[in-house]
Amino acid sequence: KLNKQANAQLEGWHIPFQQAVAKKFVASLPFDLTAAQKKAAWDVIQDFEKPTPMNRLLQGDVGAGKTVVAGLCACQAASQGFQSALLAPTEILASQHATTLDALLAPFGISVALLTGSVNGKARDAVLASVKNGETDVLVGTHALLQPVVQFKKLGFVVIDEQHRFGVKQRSQLKQLGINPHLLTMTATPIPRTAALTIFGELDMSIIDEMPLDRLNVKSWVVP
Repeated sequence: KLNKQANAQLEGWHIPFQQAVAKKFVASLPFDLTAAQKKAAWDVIQDFEKPTPMNRLLQGDVGAGKTVVAGLCACQAASQGFQSALLAPTEILASQHATTLDALLAPFGISVALLTGSVNGKARDAVLASVKNGETDVLVGTHALLQPVVQFKKLGFVVIDEQHRFGVKQRSQLKQLGINPHLLTMTATPIPRTAALTIFGELDMSIIDEMPLDRLNVKSWVVP
């Protein structure tokens, strides 16, 4: 109850729903969104309009299309002048997300940048400057996003992928990069602590429980 009261006292960014933006984004996709993806995106968009910051878990199997949902919501945020940040646990995954989001958002004039430990020197300085002055709309990266030198102009939306790979303190650090930004955590394997949060009301949950029609089945092997 105390945690609920504390969350209720926080003031989050109000990001009004732009139906025209959402329709253009969906129409630009080379595939159809599943009903579950549409429902998850609508959950987030509704949370954007609430006076308190969102704290939502997006659960879906590998290949269910969680990143596209995050991209649609980042597009909504950018249309209202808000920046987004996506934190991934590895450089490979961060690079994949940056490439995917850039392809999704570039047609709308939304800039995506990548910040990892491998980005250094002048390239790193350029990314940090573009994030600080607001030229970068979406910043994707690893733990490098948690450093004090990373300063956003107007961070309104934070996405954490594979949240079980980060500690509680690390996730809290990313939220503190902005003024109570909306938070979406994505996972295919929620940890017990996360499941407990959904039960006791500190974390809302959206589930993508269907796969895209043209998606190949995920196969797993045990290798000795």
